[in-house]
Amino acid sequence: MAKGEGSIPDEEWERFLRDAERGTAGAPQEPSARARTVARRLREGSDRPAPWRGHPPVRRQRGKGWYAVGLVVAVVLLVVAVDPDRVTGWFDGGDGGDGSPPLAVESARPDQPPPTQAADTPTLEEPFKGSPALRWGNGTAGIGVPVARATGWMSKAQVAQALEKTRDFLAASSLDRDVLLGERPKKAIALINPHQQDVQDYLTAAFRSPTQENDPRLLFSRFEKAKIRLVGDVVKVRGRITFREGERGALEVTTDVTYVYPVARAVKGGDEVTRTIVRREVVMSWDDPAKIIIEPDTFSLVSYSVDTTNGGCDTYTGYLTPEFSAELASSRPGDGPEVDPYDRSTSMESRMREADGSGCGTATRS
Repeated sequence: MAKGEGSIPDEEWERFLRDAERGTAGAPQEPSARARTVARRLREGSDRPAPWRGHPPVRRQRGKGWYAVGLVVAVVLLVVAVDPDRVTGWFDGGDGGDGSPPLAVESARPDQPPPTQAADTPTLEEPFKGSPALRWGNGTAGIGVPVARATGWMSKAQVAQALEKTRDFLAASSLDRDVLLGERPKKAIALINPHQQDVQDYLTAAFRSPTQENDPRLLFSRFEKAKIRLVGDVVKVRGRITFREGERGALEVTTDVTYVYPVARAVKGGDEVTRTIVRREVVMSWDDPAKIIIEPDTFSLVSYSVDTTNGGCDTYTGYLTPEFSAELASSRPGDGPEVDPYDRSTSMESRMREADGSGCGTATRS
């Protein structure tokens, strides 16, 4: 990074350069996305090195639904807490419409997929009809947060704050109503480390001219408002947050969350309801500022993987692009694996490894 980029004061920048030249022990390191590639994730057991930003080819497959796999990324982001007021109310509370109580939040990976529901068609009044997500939590209420404990360089109170901000980030990236309706995720983008040039380049390219390589859907859930409307006031969510001590005494936080979005066509009379299901695993590192150059109350994104059902295949518009019955009926077959998008008993690492290179597969239910 050239001097003058970002907002590091001249004195601090010059001290950093001097320390780096002298090899000063313990000198803070400038964050590097490539330095944070985690080879043990998503490619463990493979004889190929983990890419910094690897994307399996994406193809379309016919069936009960189809899902896009891969879009595996290892980058560094610096983010700060997001005010969750925008999503409280619209995405929290309620029981899904049938009066049954929601499931307890997930505290560990389940050992089996949820039971098969009756094959009921979702409606505008009951958008989660026939879906296991009916009893999932609404919005951030569906995300299990562990009890904090002192870890690495952080005290118990600092860990608790980091976990809260982690959940805020999930809300901002995947539950914010304006973002879901296609708005640029300004709040989330503003939380990214301004000194992380490769990530800034990725974000600029992703929103200016989305491609398979630079796709905003890697981190954000967005629908094109002119074509798709959200159905109801609830997004069903199930997932959990875990943490451990990471590199250089950092607090490494892993989030594994599935989001279920009921949608319909935006055109008048578009009453057919379908669902888009997105599962993301995001690994974050709350770094020690004595060892890594960061802004206060920020974290680095170590890696993430995305698994999407009915969100777009071979489409790089920057939006989730669900298909309805007419499009699904005309979809050409492919050779991807079958996957139950509600099955959280399989880790994302295993899911990505099984689907490596296969692009899209068949979703057994939606």
